[in-house]
Amino acid sequence: MVDRDKGEHLPNLREDGQPPHPSWLPRQRRGTTPQMIGRYPDYDVLDAVDTWDDATKDVVLARLEAPGPLRFFGPEEEATLRAFCDVTMAQDREPRVPVAEFVDAKLADGMLDGYQYATMPDDRDTWRLVLAGLDRTARERHGASFASCGFEAQEAIVSDLADGSLTGGEWDRLDVARAWSVCMRAVLAGFYSHPWAWNEIGFGGPAYPRGFMRTGPTSVLEPFEKPGATSEDPARAVDEDPEELFG
Repeated sequence: MVDRDKGEHLPNLREDGQPPHPSWLPRQRRGTTPQMIGRYPDYDVLDAVDTWDDATKDVVLARLEAPGPLRFFGPEEEATLRAFCDVTMAQDREPRVPVAEFVDAKLADGMLDGYQYATMPDDRDTWRLVLAGLDRTARERHGASFASCGFEAQEAIVSDLADGSLTGGEWDRLDVARAWSVCMRAVLAGFYSHPWAWNEIGFGGPAYPRGFMRTGPTSVLEPFEKPGATSEDPARAVDEDPEELFG
């Protein structure tokens, strides 16, 4: 069991510093989640689609359409981008939230964040340098492109990127820690804007014009919400036997 008083539930204090693989979660029974696993296996945010106005409905449902080809990144960059997005969001099998397509569209359309770090180049240039740097680092360490490396090798390189400890080549043209921040803003925005991610975390989706009825304790569910597969604290549940929790 996790001793929360000692902070053992915090990632930096876990034995290997890594969270458990999400395969401990139950299989999704309703709707779609990344990899078809999630804490809310009987929840589908799209059950509430009739409570949304037309504009909201159009925006959300468009995110479920099959993505087209990338427009900003070239073929070699695309392979690195997809591998990077998969590693950072722990998507190792289908169905996947199309994070790479979101990032590509954001940059192709110039829909940037409205600000830029003083020590950093344009976000579009930052992304190109990061992808080139990931590839170069992988070739130096493993003699293969980043996309061709195994997951553990990719994860180790990404961990060094997150720590800001990569050097040489493209990395010397960037504030590496800030580059990680720039990239992850786009990756996380893409992932958590998608209805499949909402199903995974039990998010109720747009509240307009429906609104919320419950104003009391957060344990009281809205009519459209579903209970989780277990009431255990997630930090504790990962140390339990999944068979005992979910049968």
